[in-house]
Amino acid sequence: MVQFCDSTMAVVATNPRTLRGPWASGFALDWHTLKSVPIGQNQFGHMQFDTTRPPVGQMLYELKYGGKTAEQRQHLANDLADTAANFVRNTWRLRIDAIVPVPPSNKRPVQPVMLVAQAIAERLGVPVCADCIAKVKQTPQLKDIKDYDERRKVLQDAFKADPELCCGRSILLFDDLHGSGATVGHIVEALKAAGAKTVYLLTLTTK
Repeated sequence: MVQFCDSTMAVVATNPRTLRGPWASGFALDWHTLKSVPIGQNQFGHMQFDTTRPPVGQMLYELKYGGKTAEQRQHLANDLADTAANFVRNTWRLRIDAIVPVPPSNKRPVQPVMLVAQAIAERLGVPVCADCIAKVKQTPQLKDIKDYDERRKVLQDAFKADPELCCGRSILLFDDLHGSGATVGHIVEALKAAGAKTVYLLTLTTK
């Protein structure tokens, strides 16, 4: 496990995982969960689990599902951004022109990926380009589709990149969780087709 230390930043321990795909280089900061043990059903008949997460995974879980106040969510997003920005700057040593957050699949009052992406961008001194990529076709929940090839069919032509915003730029595509890689793979291909010079991928966690 790697511990990044910086007295001015709230950087937590990470265990970076290499992500393979059509991007130039990609990493997840850590696993999404370390262990999940079933402990029985609740009063509604739903199985409950005792789940152990690494620090980044726990912070992400609390950000998305912890029922936090706006101030608490921002604090979690800032800590995640400190950790991610430190990795990009000091370990990965990337030079990028913009951060592109993956478009959300669910509508939320506050989008965690955007919240963290904006905080990372502030720390790296680069803009967030949410308009670089847009989802132009409705798709079903990919978590319900187990077959990778079927996921790719569902995602065909689902994303469109803006050539005016992408052309010639080195882009860091950012998401919270890496699963099969089907969604981010399609987005990377769309960004490159729109003229992006280089596309990297960073996610907070991976399954």
